[in-house]
Amino acid sequence: MSLSRVLNVLRKDLRLGPRSPIFLWTLVLPFAATLLMQVVFGSLLDPNPRLGVVDLGDSEISRDVQAIEGIRVALLDDPAELKEQVEAHDLDAGLILPAGFDEALRAGEKPPLELYISGQSARSDRAILAVTALDLVRQVEGSASLVDVQLVSLGEGEALAISERLIPLLVLLALVIAGVFLTSFTLVEERERHTLDALLVTPLTITEVLLSKAVLGLLLALAMAVVTLALNGALSAAPVALLLSLLAGAVMSVEIGLLYGTAARDTKSLYTLVKSLNLLVFAPVIFYLFPDWPQWIAKLFPTYWFLEPIFEVAVNGAGLSEVWFELLVSLALSVAFIPVIIVLGRRMQAQLGAA
Repeated sequence: MSLSRVLNVLRKDLRLGPRSPIFLWTLVLPFAATLLMQVVFGSLLDPNPRLGVVDLGDSEISRDVQAIEGIRVALLDDPAELKEQVEAHDLDAGLILPAGFDEALRAGEKPPLELYISGQSARSDRAILAVTALDLVRQVEGSASLVDVQLVSLGEGEALAISERLIPLLVLLALVIAGVFLTSFTLVEERERHTLDALLVTPLTITEVLLSKAVLGLLLALAMAVVTLALNGALSAAPVALLLSLLAGAVMSVEIGLLYGTAARDTKSLYTLVKSLNLLVFAPVIFYLFPDWPQWIAKLFPTYWFLEPIFEVAVNGAGLSEVWFELLVSLALSVAFIPVIIVLGRRMQAQLGAA
């Protein structure tokens, strides 16, 4: 096997890659998926209640509320604009503080407190914002708080927002598009266009062709997975563990792409393989969205063994010592795929020679 020949094919694929829609989609997907989640579904997935405040004076409440963790605060100047945003559910609630509000409280008066609630806000968000507003009022008034609110999570594990549970899906999409789809489709397209026949007439071997496709898919899958995590604010403080987890995912994704590409005779059969087998690829993601389901079922799918380390490291802040076993299983599965790829590659070469 010649490394120079592998690099020559890789340079050719990189040069011609931007002409392919699947190549361009590989680069666009992380941005498109993140935009879809954070912008289109932002209000649905946002775990923190959103409070708008219009301070017509200089109230302590508008300053104190910004220091409270778990509440997103937006300061506005116009009460009419505040009401419009609450009505449109851009805010879960809106608070209007009239001029002299603090002074009136301290003087023993009962000034009106205008708190507007969105009809589409969650009941839990309404309760949190209402209790918070009343507590801040009592602090300004100088009286003790009526209640001490503490959030206690029951059950195993830490409660995670839906947006955090969607991170494995976003990373898996980046890995699958670059590792599986790009690798398999470029291989099948060359087979259909007979450029693969021309390459194999040269000293280039089928192993070198497959390796060049694998390197291309590996580099793009790894890069797009990192970009996806960065866009979603999930780059871990444990870079070694995260890099190894992403590398494990990229390697297995590329191998699945080689399996598809060598098994399919043409684009039509490749689409059939993708539609029928990709359920097995994406199945583990469901168990992150529904953590109450029996988690042992997810372990039956190969992609679980690299998705779990990515999730634990990127979302839960785990280290290498906590995910080494899953990475080891992922490595074992990747090694087990190699003989199958070799057999299918030789079969494909034989079919090309007989055509």
